[in-house]
Amino acid sequence: MGNQNRYGDFIDNVSVAGVVSPGGERRGAIFGSPFVALVSGVKQTSVFLSSNSRAMSSFSGPARLLRLLGAAAAIVVAPLTQVDAQRTPNRARAVNAVSAARREAVRAKLIARIAQVPGAQVGLSVRDLRTGQTLSIDGDTVFHAASTMKVPVLFALFREFQSGRMKADRRVLLVNQFKSIVDSSVYTLSASDDSDSSVYAMVGHEVPLRELATRMITHSSNLATNALISLLDPVRITDITRTFGATQLMVRRGVEDNVAFRAGLNNTTTANDLVALFSALQRGQVAGKLATNEMLAILEAQAFNDEIPAGLPTGTRIAHKTGSITATLHDAGIVYPPGRAPYAIAVLTRNIKDGKVASAVIADCSRIVWEWLVPAK
Repeated sequence: MGNQNRYGDFIDNVSVAGVVSPGGERRGAIFGSPFVALVSGVKQTSVFLSSNSRAMSSFSGPARLLRLLGAAAAIVVAPLTQVDAQRTPNRARAVNAVSAARREAVRAKLIARIAQVPGAQVGLSVRDLRTGQTLSIDGDTVFHAASTMKVPVLFALFREFQSGRMKADRRVLLVNQFKSIVDSSVYTLSASDDSDSSVYAMVGHEVPLRELATRMITHSSNLATNALISLLDPVRITDITRTFGATQLMVRRGVEDNVAFRAGLNNTTTANDLVALFSALQRGQVAGKLATNEMLAILEAQAFNDEIPAGLPTGTRIAHKTGSITATLHDAGIVYPPGRAPYAIAVLTRNIKDGKVASAVIADCSRIVWEWLVPAK
């Protein structure tokens, strides 16, 4: 009975906090290093084996050996396991604290740069697709979407391709005549007000849907955009964006519907919503692999690169879409740093009358974000 009591007392002294020595001192997980924990465990194992020899004699040879080895292993390993368990959350907390401090420093730097333009309003959102880390400055502020609304139109079209409801090589008769969503009055677009006048030469001809989609993104053709929206339901386009996490983005109408504009019925978005869309595209959530790759290729062929790309090292891969109207300039997309996972970024601006000043703000924000997520080696 004496040996059994000693065995029970000894087991009581082995806790999740480590090993308690006969003198009452805790060793291992809290007060010592892994080495100390190991030494403590070995010492306690020796005490246990010597003090319980008679109790163990009731077991046969093999059973007694297994019993002894099991008890010894538990005594030695327990404090070591607790050391790792204790250190892992501490290490994670330290890393998170450093990461949060760096992010706040970057936020302050971005805000300072934006403040250099009096009256400027900027919505910025970033998502690191490797770590999931995000940064947002007025990311939920609603802006006129300008031509960034062409991104969800692209998504909706390629989902039609994937479902088989439409074929990418299907040809449609291109017309320059559209109806306002307000009163169905007819309006037309002007080549002189369109960033891609070349598409107007195709009016009266049948044009493949894939070609219209490409011109809509790479050269921001308004005519191609309106032709596609006429085939797609704006309500359905908006609903699709909700699937990918956008909460405020709204596609209501085609471009240059001035009656709707005067009625306040505009296409709108936020920086956070555009980052949600591009993140979903990169993750393959918008469409299958082939369709995803084709959409990315179209976005990478963007002809206007004075904003986000201008803040990146020369030659950096980026799939993006710009947008602009009077005193409003946006850019949003996916940046692919070499040797690491990409990140999604959107910078929306308004109340900046000089387009070059707005471009510089976006480019500088892009550079600051790059230096944060892709620090120099």
